[in-house]
Amino acid sequence: MRAHENSRFRNVATLAAVGVLSGVIVAAAAFPLAAASGLIAKAGAMSFDELPASFTVKQAPQATQVLARDGRTPLATFFDENRKDVPLTAIAATVPQALVAAEDQSFYRHNGVDVRGLARAVVVNKTTGAQQGGSTLDMQLVRMLATYAATDPQQVVEATEKSTSRKIKESRQALALDKELGKNGVLERYLNMAPFGHSTYGIYAASMYYFGKTPDKLNLSESALLAGVIRAPSDYDPMDEGLRAQTLERRDWVLDQMVKTGAVTSAQATAAKAVQLKFVGRTPSNGCTAARPNDYGFFCDYFQRWWLQQEAFGSTTYDRERRLRGGGYRVVTSLDPAVQKAAHKNVTEQLGAEHKEALMVAAVEPGTGKVRALATNRVYGIDNPSKPRNKPHSNPKEAQRGVRGTYPVTTNPLITGGGGVNGYQAGSTFKIFAAVAALQKGMPMATEINAPQQYRSGYYAPQGEPGSCSDIPRYCPTNDNSGMAGRHDMWSAFGRSVNTYFVPLEEQAGAYNTIQAAKALGIRFLAPTEAEHANNKEAADTWGSFTLGVSATTPLDLANAYATLAADGKHCDPTPVEQIVDFEGAKIDVGAPHCNQGVPTEVARGAIDIARCPVGDQSAFGKCRGATAPGVHGVVDHPVAGKTGTTDSDRTASLVVTTTTLAVAGIMADPDFPETPENMDHNKINPAVYETLADAMKGKPRVDFPAPSKETAYGNQKSIPDVSCDRIDEAQARIQEAGFNVKVDDARVPSTCPEGTVAYSDPSGRSSEGAIVTLKISGGSPPPADPTDKPDNPNGGGRPNNDGRPNNDGRPGDNIIGQLFDGN
Repeated sequence: MRAHENSRFRNVATLAAVGVLSGVIVAAAAFPLAAASGLIAKAGAMSFDELPASFTVKQAPQATQVLARDGRTPLATFFDENRKDVPLTAIAATVPQALVAAEDQSFYRHNGVDVRGLARAVVVNKTTGAQQGGSTLDMQLVRMLATYAATDPQQVVEATEKSTSRKIKESRQALALDKELGKNGVLERYLNMAPFGHSTYGIYAASMYYFGKTPDKLNLSESALLAGVIRAPSDYDPMDEGLRAQTLERRDWVLDQMVKTGAVTSAQATAAKAVQLKFVGRTPSNGCTAARPNDYGFFCDYFQRWWLQQEAFGSTTYDRERRLRGGGYRVVTSLDPAVQKAAHKNVTEQLGAEHKEALMVAAVEPGTGKVRALATNRVYGIDNPSKPRNKPHSNPKEAQRGVRGTYPVTTNPLITGGGGVNGYQAGSTFKIFAAVAALQKGMPMATEINAPQQYRSGYYAPQGEPGSCSDIPRYCPTNDNSGMAGRHDMWSAFGRSVNTYFVPLEEQAGAYNTIQAAKALGIRFLAPTEAEHANNKEAADTWGSFTLGVSATTPLDLANAYATLAADGKHCDPTPVEQIVDFEGAKIDVGAPHCNQGVPTEVARGAIDIARCPVGDQSAFGKCRGATAPGVHGVVDHPVAGKTGTTDSDRTASLVVTTTTLAVAGIMADPDFPETPENMDHNKINPAVYETLADAMKGKPRVDFPAPSKETAYGNQKSIPDVSCDRIDEAQARIQEAGFNVKVDDARVPSTCPEGTVAYSDPSGRSSEGAIVTLKISGGSPPPADPTDKPDNPNGGGRPNNDGRPNNDGRPGDNIIGQLFDGN
């Protein structure tokens, strides 16, 4: 009896609460501005009109689409929720009709709240324990909006709790929402927010996933099925064979309801039920690992890392990533599909992904910094740790450590650097920076230096260290072969890659100035120790081997540096973006070229003119003699400039080539063990680079590089007095009177001249007015036999210099003195 009495008491209380609730809602629906505070006050709540009618509505997360330069080729999609908003006009009319029939048949007769339906649901829920929603489409939309507006988990709970107070609050907001958006606005917002299962949100994503078509192409049967899925996507899942039958039953029920509402006829519904639906289950790619592996993946990764560095998208990396994955942007990147295809083809034709050596190529547009291609012989993706390496360990250290390395699958930014990837030595490609620094000091391209087989520099190196002189603690670089010794100007020295020309040129221009030139052109110095030394003038001025390319760099930086020269010295930060548009269609001014004049125009033109020599082109003055890659010009069939580079023991091999419109750089190295000699091959990296450029330039007009002025080329050349065996003070006076600056090197050199007198000047013969002339002081002992008479080069084995390899390392390390001049 007591249980029966308690049940009757609860029913009476429920009816009373429903009466209060219904009265409030009826009053508000009929008189939206009238307060019904008395009724609610009696129920112990705030007045209805005091409840918030609106709230902060965050834009529901939408997927960001990333496209190639053509605006059509898909690159990747980023999303936390796979959603793309579309207007109601881009949705088949049968979709909203099916939604209304399935979820809210009185939708067009109420103002946001169906009072009778709500009251009926409350009574049924309380008296029978069954669950009837009673919520209109407006109220359901309010709940979704409140969930997205939540800033903490508790607000999410409050937005979805099953309670009368939540229903009252929803009702107030639903009335306001219906008034503000109108019926079509409510339908559009609802269809774009609703979850449809399989991580799809909104009608566009659902239509693409289930049927592989845009929502405007949906037929009646497909519309009814999707409308039926919304109620419970986990129960009505046509992709699950075990749930397909009940999902189709749900579709049929929706079609029957559409007949009931008058949206379709019985005949149309019957025909729709007979349709054999074809389900696609096309899961969209999400992130870079799904972006065409080993083709677009590394560029996609570069774009994503770039995005996460842009403060315009948020103050923290977390905020920026949320914007990328939820902002609904349409990004047109700088990736040129044709150039990318060429780069990928030419790289993989030379070396497959099963090799631990990496061929890495980057292409940059001069004058904009837009990155047109990034390719390597790797698959971009998450590796399977249980998968064995494709090739036995050839490196004992590698085998001992059990390191699997970056091949064939990796997400490391091998081509662009960052994330712990500092880059690789690029060898003689760095000689251009000494030339730029010299040109900036007013030294002409015709500057002549007597380049011996071994040059005794003024840079300190401990005796016994690789690269040091045998008799004094100085850095003494050598050439790759003895035939390179002799007098050279910038054209011949760069064309033949003469080490013992560019180290003294760096001395005259200043090592710090040479490093600053590299920075101005786009070399970033990603290795922390190298960056520290590059930014410290005192330390930088001791870095004698910098011009021989012992600093780490990336193909991207190298391409950008030569692109800067090809653009008359206009430096632009590399960018992966052409255009960014937000979800409302507004253009975002992020990613536009950020440029400055890195070096003077005349300096850039002079550097490009000498850089035409190594790749088989000709200087504007006809001064090229010798080339390290003479066939490049013929293959590219456009005016070209560039340089090869190799490090000792063939640890790396490089080539960079540029036209006026595209610069392509490539480095071949072992990313996992860059210090290990591995015989990197110019027969692989060179064609990978120049064939890429040739393919990219096909059909493009041939545009020549602007020539530097004669003054830049030749300067004001003057004769240097012969001061051999003169007293130091006399030699200084004579050279100064001739219009030169004088520097005395106090390290004694073997000479037949009396000890303490001048043995010789460096340079000798002729040089530009104001150039530095160094006096070498005699030690009083006769010099040894001329090393140029030796049949073989002790460092290079008498190989012909076809790649401009330096013979000494010289990268700064933790111990500056001990590691500045390590053997390479």
